[in-house]
Amino acid sequence: MRLRRKKSHYDYFHGWGRKRSGYKATRLKNKYGAVLDLQEDGFLRSVERSDQALSIVHDDVGIYYDATSPSKIEDLIQSELSSEQNIRATKLINKWKSLRLSKYNSAREYKGALPERYVLVIDQVVGDLSVEYGLASKESFHRMLGAALSEHPDARVVLKVHPDVYTCKKSGYFNISDVLQNDRILVIAEHCHPVRLIEYAEAVYCVTSQVGFEALIWGKRVRCFGMPFYGGWGLTDDELPASERRGEASIEQLVHAALVVYPRYHHPETGQSCEVEAVMKHVSFQRKMRIRFPLKVYAMGFSAWKKPILKKFLRGSRVQYVRHARRVPADGTLVVWGAETPVGIPDGVKLLRVEDGFIRSFGLGAELVMPSSWVIDQEGIYYNPTHSSELERILLESSFDDAIIERARRLREKIVLQRISKYNLKGSNWERPEGAFRVILIPGQVEKDASIRFGAPADATNIGLLKRVREHHPDAYIVYKPHPDVVAKLRKKGVGEEQVADWCDEVVEDGDIVCMLDQVDEVHTWTSLTGFEALLREVDVTCYGQPFYAGWGLTNDLMPSLRRSRELHLDELIAGTLIVYSIYISRITNHFTTPERLLHELGELHQPAASWVSLLRGLLVKGLRIWVASGWKRNA
Repeated sequence: MRLRRKKSHYDYFHGWGRKRSGYKATRLKNKYGAVLDLQEDGFLRSVERSDQALSIVHDDVGIYYDATSPSKIEDLIQSELSSEQNIRATKLINKWKSLRLSKYNSAREYKGALPERYVLVIDQVVGDLSVEYGLASKESFHRMLGAALSEHPDARVVLKVHPDVYTCKKSGYFNISDVLQNDRILVIAEHCHPVRLIEYAEAVYCVTSQVGFEALIWGKRVRCFGMPFYGGWGLTDDELPASERRGEASIEQLVHAALVVYPRYHHPETGQSCEVEAVMKHVSFQRKMRIRFPLKVYAMGFSAWKKPILKKFLRGSRVQYVRHARRVPADGTLVVWGAETPVGIPDGVKLLRVEDGFIRSFGLGAELVMPSSWVIDQEGIYYNPTHSSELERILLESSFDDAIIERARRLREKIVLQRISKYNLKGSNWERPEGAFRVILIPGQVEKDASIRFGAPADATNIGLLKRVREHHPDAYIVYKPHPDVVAKLRKKGVGEEQVADWCDEVVEDGDIVCMLDQVDEVHTWTSLTGFEALLREVDVTCYGQPFYAGWGLTNDLMPSLRRSRELHLDELIAGTLIVYSIYISRITNHFTTPERLLHELGELHQPAASWVSLLRGLLVKGLRIWVASGWKRNA
């Protein structure tokens, strides 16, 4: 219970429903004549049950699940709706169904076979306050099951057990072993989203469960054996007589009261108050991202540091780590880092390849800076042109509509305006030499990097590229920028890289890459992501290898790809790469987010690493590498 004091008296008493704090708040409210504020979770609460609630109801009269006394929602349901409110409620009904929402939204849809004809019966957990205060008891559940069987003699009965019973945290009102003796009853005990069960049911039987409210949204016949907040309005077939406080109401009135007026919503990423539509959009996006990959996946070869990160990016799937590929069942899915294929994978195993995304973080991955973007590819990996990838398929086959093209254009403009790059390293300002007619930037790469090994000729080196560019462009002003990992001494220099100054006009180690891209005329590269960042800023790019952004008619390609037969507009490349293909995690919520939101979060950050922090990170990285290497030797 929370109090707010004003001068010499209390003016608000806050409590939680019919819990102890709620009773105390009610008692003190009566004593002091103050305003009561009883709170409970809203009807669109969250994605996971452990998440902070996205909606909270506030009631200054009672609480919605207590049918023994008045509550604010009873008055709200009976309020006349304006034409605009009625239209909004209708849209919410349609949107709720199309987005397939429920109170909790972490579980996947039920995938098992359902009877051709069935009615749905909803169990609840013993001790649920909505049962006690909904004028019901254990006997109500048995009457409900009996009525479902007798009222639908030609249909099966699907009994849905509460998720908390499935996890063994609590018990339900039915003895499942007794129920299973009736061959007309199908028990679904697994933790699953209830929407498919509601969608195909001929009727829904409940005591006070919110599933009854959701079934009304789906237009189902609902039989109530208690008195929930949605009962007694002429919308349900009620076993109990309705209170005189309740009259007739439409489904639009019920939905408007329960989803629009009664709860208060806050957006998890902004922390600001919002409307129900914004929360519906957020929850729907989380559900979409959580079901992209199988429910259970196996993972191999991830460092201790990457394991919790992988769990975030595979939220919605259960990850089991294995030390050998043969431990993965033949029909399983194995997650690995990068393009390498582990030895001994059984036939039929599907691979998911993980790599850093294109807007990764505010700092180097080699310094263990937490990533905000990864890609998870089900076909290959974007930097390996020797094999098709999911990104390549997206760019080859997708029909990008006007909405996503406009979104990509705005995203590109925001990236340029905010001066965003992959690592967002802040370097010194570099100035284009006065009088330089043609300035070419050559970004250095880590020569053992996978994008070089797979996407460039076998003899590709930084010094080799410099020599080649100098030979073909003798009059150009060539600027060489070593790779940040090499500058930070986290990776080794390339072969002969000590002589790069002999083949260029300037070596810039500490220059801000965005500042440089704003001033150069061209970028020449094997496969560096800097080429993609240059395209975003409409700088000419020449590719001597086959990076993911080459072969689409946007770059000068000296090593053309035969598979990439489609010409793309720049914003189509951006839409496929940054919007469709990449996965982003919010630094605020640790849940999935959009590239636009990630840019907003990056814009609020400052450069995080002072020199001593970088040193400590470097030492930690080296120590981890030694430890991992020694571990592999022991295991071998």
